[in-house]
Amino acid sequence: MSAFCIAQTPDVFRAEYMFMPRNDAGAELSRIKLVANVPIKLKDSHNLIIGSEYNRLAYDLQRNDIKLSEEGLNFFHIIDFNLAYVHRYNNEWRLIGVLTPRLASTLTNPLENGDFSFNATIGGFRDRQNIDKPTRLVIGISYNSTVTPRIPLPFLYYEKRFHPKWTYVIGAPKTGMKYHINDKQLIQTEFILDGYFVNLQNSTILPDAGFASSISSSAALATIGYQHNLSKIMSVYSYMGHTLFQAGVLRDKDRNDIFTLNDDPSFYFRAGFRIGL
Repeated sequence: MSAFCIAQTPDVFRAEYMFMPRNDAGAELSRIKLVANVPIKLKDSHNLIIGSEYNRLAYDLQRNDIKLSEEGLNFFHIIDFNLAYVHRYNNEWRLIGVLTPRLASTLTNPLENGDFSFNATIGGFRDRQNIDKPTRLVIGISYNSTVTPRIPLPFLYYEKRFHPKWTYVIGAPKTGMKYHINDKQLIQTEFILDGYFVNLQNSTILPDAGFASSISSSAALATIGYQHNLSKIMSVYSYMGHTLFQAGVLRDKDRNDIFTLNDDPSFYFRAGFRIGL
């Protein structure tokens, strides 16, 4: 994801709020995201990008069989530190390398080993904007130490403006269509894969299930949204949608699923402001 975001239009700054209202499983989730990146130009049009991303998740589960509020599991913190190098291979292609140390924890105690993980991404980015039907392509592999199996996984993103008013996007974690109302406004539909993995500093004791030492969630969402460009580099946006699939689970020290917190569908709302290049 870091390479995907950096390769297209780096976020110099982004502030975003996401909300999933309470569903039939009694789960409610909100997220505040803050992103800051500093692009540094090097010789021969190469770039070094130094940045960070902070996500604060507030999780509220109202169920009779588990009391998360008593276990310190209401708030999760995910902090990424990104160091990326973008090498200009030729007029169209850029080669990208990203290192991302991550802190993902409840932060209820002093930091411990389980709070830290590591991501690494290498890939290429091709940008063809000065043609009749502009395209962007991102391709590469990414390694995430919290994902099983622990092997580099491929990723692909392809975008094409096949009509003056229409653009399609194919890839993961995002696929969709854009309708360009004018130079300042667009409507976009998206199919998104989203999720998180967080270490629990205080292990949760579950009846008949043992100790939970981490929490994870994965979801597939369908959304539609509107973006308004305030200037060439600044925009505001808002999206709404619904989950097609989601699974929030507690895991033991070996990362085996031991308790399902939330597997019911939810509505989804997201809005934000960004400054990009």
